[in-house]
This record gives sequence, structure tokens and C-alpha cells, in this order.
Amino acid sequence: MTRAAPLTPPISATQTAPTIDWQQPWWQPVRRWGEPALARWQAGAGVAGALNAVAQGAAPVRFVPQAALPAGVAYEQFVFAERAVPTRDHLHDFLNGLAWLAFPQAKRRLNALQAAEIARDGVRATRGPVRDAITLLDESGALLAAPEPLWQALAARRWAELFGPLRPLWREARLWVPGHAALEKLVSPYKSITAHVLQAPAALESAAEADAWLAGWLSAERLAAKPFAPLPLLGVPGWWPANGDAAFYDDPQVFRARR
Repeated sequence: MTRAAPLTPPISATQTAPTIDWQQPWWQPVRRWGEPALARWQAGAGVAGALNAVAQGAAPVRFVPQAALPAGVAYEQFVFAERAVPTRDHLHDFLNGLAWLAFPQAKRRLNALQAAEIARDGVRATRGPVRDAITLLDESGALLAAPEPLWQALAARRWAELFGPLRPLWREARLWVPGHAALEKLVSPYKSITAHVLQAPAALESAAEADAWLAGWLSAERLAAKPFAPLPLLGVPGWWPANGDAAFYDDPQVFRARR
């Protein structure tokens, strides 16, 4: 999101610290930082200060108050040049900070690609295909390391197969959600929350491995092709109790057929 250009409605600069159920599976990559940082925010610290206090060198950036961003300077350019992330006292920015801590290499690479696009074309009212894909991945992206049959069924939106006959294969899959807007929605989960998923190598075991792989994979050319598949996150086996009933997936407004 480029804050120098109001491409989306502005988010309030301040918000009361929320309650987060850190036991949920989608929080596991960020929990080691998120739990103590949230406690600091709840105790009255600013979000930037809370994130810096728990970072301990985990991120290639520092977090600064939103007021540090000069007027007229694109957010992404500032982050790239200063290695500092302007941060509001808001859940959205708190979760962006956690994504920087859990996926530092990928976030730095996304920022570099975004800054390069802005340096070449400037900030426009409409994003080009590369910036659009970067935003999709940064805000609602996820990585799926899974057996090939699962990915093929997901890419084709064969939901009945993906969550029916192939359901046992999900035990071999790993899913990470670095998209901080998707995580923001998952604070208060609802059925239709959907991520833009990239296929990651099935051999990846950890968030750190996924981060390193994604940073090396990212390029403007690959992103311009928008190689994402939509995945309603609460449909993932083990991620939501209700999906143990096959009828959970009989909802064409959420589990949509491919066009």
C-alpha cells in the first residue's frame, strides 16, 4: 500500500490493542514475536516500540512512528531507503510488523521490487501488473508446500477432490500466511477469508525455509504473471473445526468454480 497516494480508504492511525488467540495454527510462524509484542501494546506501548522491543535483530528494518514518513514520500520508497517501516498504532500495521519478523528476506525483496517499480514509473492512481501482484502477495499472500496432487486440485478449484479424496494428503502439507491483511481478518475468523496462494517446494519444512525460498523466487516477471491460486483458509483441514463436516464445502459463494 502506498500511503503517499490514497489508493484505498485510509486506516485510522490508532486502535485499541486486540485480543488474539495465539493457539490458532495460522499464528504459529509469528507467535514467538507476536505474543510478547501484543502484551507490550496492551500495556500501553506504541506498536513501533513494541515491535522493536521483541525484534532482537530478526528484521532487516526498524519500526518507526507513522509521523516519521515525510509528506509526499511514497511509503515503499521510504522503507527501502531508510530501512524503517512507518507504523501506526493499529492492528494492520502490527501484523505487518510481525510479517517482517517472520519473513524478513521475502519482505525485503518485495519492498525492493516495489521501490524499483515506483522509481521507474512513479506513483500512479492505478497500479501496474507487478505492483498489483506485489500488493496481493504482501497483503493476502500464502505459501503452500504440499504434494503435487493437492496443488493441482487447488489450482483447478476442484474443491470436492481437494477436501474429499485428497484430504489425507493435507497431513503432508504446510501452509504459511505472510499476508498481513489476511492475518488481520483471521483475528476474528469468518468462512470466506481467502488467500492468494503460491506453490512452494514440497520439501520446505519451516517458515524460515519458506522465507528464504520466496525471497529467491521473487522477480517482477514471475509476479506479473500472477501465479496465485485462491484458497479459503478456513477450509484447510485442521484449521477450523466446522470443516470436518463435508457440508462445510457446499457453499459456492466461498468455494467458487473456476471461470
